[in-house]
Amino acid sequence: MNKQELVDAVAAATGESKAATNEAIEAFIASVTDAVTKGETVQLIGFGSFSTGARAARVGRNPATGAEIQIPAAKTVKFTAGKAFKDAVNQ
Repeated sequence: MNKQELVDAVAAATGESKAATNEAIEAFIASVTDAVTKGETVQLIGFGSFSTGARAARVGRNPATGAEIQIPAAKTVKFTAGKAFKDAVNQ
């Protein structure tokens, strides 16, 4: 499912227009992005939580030449599925 399919599905379920639904989904994505960027955790009970994680610096290899390269430390986004979401997927 891509974003437009999500907009269509939510608009059909709520009876709202696709334009209003698209604005709501855009606002939701922007709010989650802002919160996670600031280091906050966003928890959606029954669905999951979004947070930041840290990836340590490490040594990798160039697959073409085999030469070692330094991969710098980086922040990453983590999603942890909630219990209800896991249960729904595993049924």
